[in-house]
Amino acid sequence: MADDVFILGVGMIRFKKYPEKSIKQMTAEAMQALFEDVPVDKDDIEAAWFSNSGWGMSQMQHCIRGQVALSPLGIQGIPITNVENACAGASTAIHGAWTAVKAGLYDIVLAVGAEKVYFPEDKAKMFEGFASGADVEFVHGMIAAFQADAARKAAEAKAEGKEKKGGGHTAFMDIYAMGARMHMKAFGTTQRQLAVIAAKNHHCGSMNPMAQYQMDMTVEDVLEDYQVAYPLTRAMCAPIGDGSAAAIICSERALKRFPDAKPVRIRASVLASGSLPDSGLEGIGNRASRRAYEVAGLGPEDLDVAEVHDATAFGELLQYEEMGFCPEGEGGPFAESGATSLGGKLPVNPSGGLECRGHPIGASGLAQTYELVTQLRGAAGPRQVEGARIALAENGGGFIGMGEAAMCVHIFEKV
Repeated sequence: MADDVFILGVGMIRFKKYPEKSIKQMTAEAMQALFEDVPVDKDDIEAAWFSNSGWGMSQMQHCIRGQVALSPLGIQGIPITNVENACAGASTAIHGAWTAVKAGLYDIVLAVGAEKVYFPEDKAKMFEGFASGADVEFVHGMIAAFQADAARKAAEAKAEGKEKKGGGHTAFMDIYAMGARMHMKAFGTTQRQLAVIAAKNHHCGSMNPMAQYQMDMTVEDVLEDYQVAYPLTRAMCAPIGDGSAAAIICSERALKRFPDAKPVRIRASVLASGSLPDSGLEGIGNRASRRAYEVAGLGPEDLDVAEVHDATAFGELLQYEEMGFCPEGEGGPFAESGATSLGGKLPVNPSGGLECRGHPIGASGLAQTYELVTQLRGAAGPRQVEGARIALAENGGGFIGMGEAAMCVHIFEKV
């Protein structure tokens, strides 16, 4: 059996809106933070995986993105794989790096993700970029139907004097809202339970210097924020923002060269794809998590902390169930019980999650890894999960049918 694979070091910049910064600049800053975390020389890196989704749409940099971003930093001449897998791109980059090291091809490799999502001068392009993470023919038809329904409801509310402030949002928020309403109908999930999740994440984000949103919010604050698409309010949804994050992945034998490092073992790395409703396949989250637990030789009961893909509070609730944290249909009560809060049975998204840390698409999976490595090192400060030893990261990407098109599940272990 091949040797174990480790995360040797991590680095990221704070996620926020950076209208003045380029992909190259943000990549360079994340790499600087990475090299400050672990004394790897750029010449030690044998291969790299670079994640980005929107550089082509925003600036026509459709190809060789990794070569363009990394060569100015002196990382050149080595194999560079460009990764585009919607919101799961960065975790897919980790999976590619892990696969190559596990196979014995390399000893020290790089996974890095960078994204610019915020374009104030062209919001239409910004929202179109999100729509491209689904079957475009399908999602455009869905958007038209949602817009017609929203216009009808707005007209009715105005006639009844119950008009409520709203705001622009991506097509994905409509899809998540529809999923939330279906879950509410099937299992009795409430809007307040979604607000509990969002308030928990805002509390964690307020303690995370890397988070885009750093303000604490109560459940009532979340409920009173403007409605995006019922039952989702703005505070329940991930913001628009930019950022970059990176990690060095290495073999067991390379680890011996860095005695002062604080590595984390990768117990499992699983990449799965979604399916259409008539495929007969089980849901992607159930398939991916079950395989990850099988590879790691662990179960959900062994986890101490998790980061899951909460593009909305409902997305987090759904992952409680699909990752096996609680039975199907019980995600709402599970959150309401305090189980996923700091100090709870299984703290989820101590970084603040996508809702507060932010969601630069091609970097989000690596930001989850940054948080979990920090937690397993015991270095997360006021948001530290006590005794954290085993961690799970779930990162979904895009939509196919009504579920994620791609998903990575990683299980990490404190060394």
